[in-house]
Amino acid sequence: MDENDTRLILARLIEKNGDDYAGISKLIGRNPAYIQQFIKRGSPKKLGETERSILAQYFGVDDRQLGAPEVKRSTGLRLVPKLAIGASAGSGALYDDDSLAGKIGFDEKWLRRMGVDPSKLSLIQVQGESMIPTLHDGDDILVDSGAALKPIRDGIYVLRMDDALLVKRVLPTPSARISVLSDNPSYPDWIDIDPAQIHIIGRVIWSARIL
Repeated sequence: MDENDTRLILARLIEKNGDDYAGISKLIGRNPAYIQQFIKRGSPKKLGETERSILAQYFGVDDRQLGAPEVKRSTGLRLVPKLAIGASAGSGALYDDDSLAGKIGFDEKWLRRMGVDPSKLSLIQVQGESMIPTLHDGDDILVDSGAALKPIRDGIYVLRMDDALLVKRVLPTPSARISVLSDNPSYPDWIDIDPAQIHIIGRVIWSARIL
């Protein structure tokens, strides 16, 4: 806001409230001519933060009306991209369209408490029924791509296998091999396979379902 606007607004507030310049100057602990000089002569050029705060409280207005700078207030939310791809929990299919489908906000503190880097997260949709009852067709899953650079541990992962993007349970074995499992017993598993047969995209850390 231009300081000339601030002076005009302050003058109107004083007049509307039936006050005088000397009394308002005294209110903020200044000499009797302080406010008159600010409004009429432009000296000082700006109100001090303390004086502005006292005046805003006295007149019951937002301190931005008296020249306080705009403050960008963080919502505390991290916008996580939702990708227009699906991870099959069925027979599997290759999805090449990885365009952005939108963004969904998550509490950043909550994400960091989970031990993940928010910048490594994305949302994709489950397709198929091989992970029932854990995951259902249409569920949105939050995927941590940072986990692709870490040793595999028991959990649900999005992975690429035989040119298909899948969501499966992955278990490391004592022999340094892995098993890729379906939670639904009607679907096949891949037991004790070479880790080189799969490419980890990320670990599933959260899911949401429309009821």
